[in-house]
Parts: sequence; structure tokens; C-alpha cells
Amino acid sequence: MSQERLSMRKISEALRLKWTCGLSNRAIGRSCQISHSTVSEYLKCAEVAGLKWPLPEGLDEDSLYRLLFPEKVAGQLAVRVLPDWEEVHKELKKRHVTLRLLWTEYREDHPDGYGYSQYCDLYRRYVRKLNPPMRQNHKAGEKLFVDYAGDTVPITDPETGEVRQAQIFVATMGASSYTYAEAQTSQEMPHWIGGHVRAQAFFGGVTQIIVPDNLAQGVKRACRYEPDLNPTYLEMAQHYGVAVIPARVRRPRDKAKVEVGVQVVERWILARLRNRTFFSLAELNRAIVRLLEELNNRPMKHLGKSRKQLFEELDQPALRPLPQTPFEYAAWKTARVNIDYHVEFEKHFYSVPYELIHQEVRIRASERMIEIFHKSKPESVAIHPRSSVPGRYSTQTAHMPIKHQKAGEWTPERLQRWAEDIGPHTCQMIQAILTSRRHPEQAFRSCLGILRLSTLYARSQMETACQMAREEKELNYRGVKAVLELLPPASPSENPSLPTHENIRGNSYYQ
Repeated sequence: MSQERLSMRKISEALRLKWTCGLSNRAIGRSCQISHSTVSEYLKCAEVAGLKWPLPEGLDEDSLYRLLFPEKVAGQLAVRVLPDWEEVHKELKKRHVTLRLLWTEYREDHPDGYGYSQYCDLYRRYVRKLNPPMRQNHKAGEKLFVDYAGDTVPITDPETGEVRQAQIFVATMGASSYTYAEAQTSQEMPHWIGGHVRAQAFFGGVTQIIVPDNLAQGVKRACRYEPDLNPTYLEMAQHYGVAVIPARVRRPRDKAKVEVGVQVVERWILARLRNRTFFSLAELNRAIVRLLEELNNRPMKHLGKSRKQLFEELDQPALRPLPQTPFEYAAWKTARVNIDYHVEFEKHFYSVPYELIHQEVRIRASERMIEIFHKSKPESVAIHPRSSVPGRYSTQTAHMPIKHQKAGEWTPERLQRWAEDIGPHTCQMIQAILTSRRHPEQAFRSCLGILRLSTLYARSQMETACQMAREEKELNYRGVKAVLELLPPASPSENPSLPTHENIRGNSYYQ
């Protein structure tokens, strides 16, 4: 019986080929992909039923089958059990569950039940009656949809009265529609990534796929078939072991789940907050948390269960565990190594091995660290603590050429201590020279030259020369030396004393 029902839609085609084309039963069987004995049975039943070609107008396949096999239809209707389509729809959301598997289980319980073809047809009819958001058959724990709401919420600065608009980040589970929402200062990359991190912590696990819109934050180059992900977004995906599959351009149905989630958040959360005045982002997020809990616990009319109940039944058991540590946001920047083997990030300079001079590197800047990568190598070529001091240098001795490493034994602090021993104007001159150069080491030679002049000139002369040179903006060794040569000689008591040493001959040697 099931084989006959499986071929039911091919009955009229078999009759047409016989009565209009005059084909043999075997040829008809090959064309319709049924046996020639089945074709023979169809023709005998049609003859008994008194049918001729063309068939009566308005006679569909079901009616044709009832005319050809009245006894079988009557017996079938007496014992056939209709599947629980709501349960079938829920089971299909579980991983690795297919319609054929469910049909097999159904036939094990009801051997005289519907055939696979009609089982599938009846299920599709059931699905068409559901609300549009439920038509997509999302597997449990498979997809997380993310987007920003179109509506924003004003936040008023209590001191200045300035009003800024908070952005609303929304994440929705595919199978259960369990929803997360939070307010953010902007849609910039740090907030976009932070929303993902907090959303996955809220769900307590990781899905297989994240489906974002083609936002500039997440997608560097929008393309229908092969969008390029932002490097930071890709790094976040790798940290959690998820695949990011952006929605296709101008294909809103690719992310219909979050579109509906955004709509629900706007109607059941943002609309309820429309008459409240918020003075901080934290205050707004506290209000969202309370209403979000109500939203997820509210039963959905078309399913009779809440989003939280469905999440606990479907998505939660299928989620993969979170990594031991949450993802730490890091910005990426491409830079070229300068001649002083340093690269710049936010106006601070970090050293790399001098062999990379003039080459292109990639900088990864997290909250605490700066990592520098060369080409496609996975290992970093340099790591520095992140500094917020502009115009300064972070230099590692190992990155210097050999001839620079000896100079590296000197530090700005050591030079300033020497200058303080001479006097305040000399110290100010050394400080001015150090800060006037892009790289402190570029000033060391000039500073050492000036400080060594103190072995030839008195302290009063050094102080006067450094003061005059600084006033004239002559921040270099030559400027100080030129002033010293114009000053009158110091008194004998102020002359710098030469160090004693056994190899110094003295004035009596030349008499």
C-alpha cells in the first residue's frame, strides 16, 4: 500500500503516456521510475473505473487515487494515525534528527500509518500554518543571530544635560528564540565584540555558528558569497571556536530570527521604557535586565511555551562549553618599521628586531599588551606592556644592533641624575633635549657630549651656557659648546679638578 501511495502522483502521468503516446508498460515504467507491473495495475484499475483520456476536469491526484483504489482507501482511513506534528516540529530542532528518522519511528509504532512521501507532505502543510518566524527549521545549539536594534534610548548627562543615544545590542538563539539584549555607548568595534562576549556568557555556552548582519564592525568587505571578516571579529570567533556566516547582502530572511528578536525587544522592552529618563548606561542596563527576564519567561501563543523553557529543552543541552577565559578585545593595525626599528601605536613607539627596518608588521593591541607580528608567522616578533604615554619609546635591548646596545646602557634617568649634580639649568637642558627627539636614544649622544663638558668647564659656566642655549632654542651639544667658548674664564677655585691617576705625568714632566 505504501508503494502505491508513494507513486500516487505519477498515476496520471502513466495514463497519459499510455493513452496519448502509446508507449509500452516498460517504457512508461522507466519514464515514471515505477515498475511495469505497477503501470499494468494502474491501467486495469482505470479501465474498471471507466476512466478515459483526458481525465475529467478538476480531478486531482487524491481523487484519482480514491477512484482507482476505493477498497484500499477505505481500509487505510480506518487504521491510519495522524502524527503529532507539534512534537515532530520540536524534535527536528535537535541535532542530527531528520524527517526520515522521525517517519521511521512513526512507522515502527504505526505500521499501517502514512507513507514517507505523504508524511513529508502533511508536515509541510503543518509548517505553513505556523507563524513566519517558526518556519525556519533551526537546529538546537547551532546558530546565534546578532544585530543592533533600529531604535535607540536617550541618556542624559546629569551635570551638563547633554543627551546621547544608547545603542541596543540583541542576540537571539536560533531554535528557542531565547533573547539577550544590552545597551551600549556606540556600535564601535570594542562594544560590538563586548556584546558577543557578554551574550555568550548569558547563554552559558557556545553555538556552532554566529550570524551577524553585514555590519562594518564585523565584516570588512561585504560580499554575497565570500564576505571578509574584520580581523578582530575573526580572532574572537577563533577564540570561541565558532564559525561566522554573515547574512547575505539584501537578504533579510537570512537573519529573520534576530529581526523578529529585535522587534520583540523594541516592543516589549524599549517601548515600556519610553517615558523614563536615564542618567547612565548602567541604569538603563539594569532596567533592560528586569524586562528581558519577563520577556524570556512570557509564554509564546503559537507554541504555548516560553523562550526560556524552549531554551532549556533545545538549545542549552546542545551548546558547547565556554572557554576557560573570555575573549579579550584587541585592536589590529598595520604599520611599517621606521629606521629607528620602532613602530607607532597611539603615539607611543615600540621596538622590534632591527632586521625588520622598512618592513610591514601587524600590531595587536589588547588592554595590557602590545604584540607585533611579521607576515603570516603565528609567533609574535615583539611583546611590550602597553603604554599610554605619548611621544615615549619602549625599547628592548635585544632589538638593537650590537653597536646600539652599548649606548643602551645609558637611560634618560641616568643622564638626568648626572645633570642634577651639575645644576638645575643643566638638568632642564638635558630634559628638553630628550623630549625634543622622537627617540630618546637619538638624544643620548648630544646629552653625553654636554655632560662631559662639565669635566672641562666650571659648574657656573655650565649653568650659564645651558640657560642661554635653552633660551635661544639651541637644544644640542654645539649650541652649548659655542656659548661656553664665549664665556670669560672661571676663577681658579671653580676650575674642575682633574682625576688623579698613576699614568698622569704632571707639569714637572715638561720642564
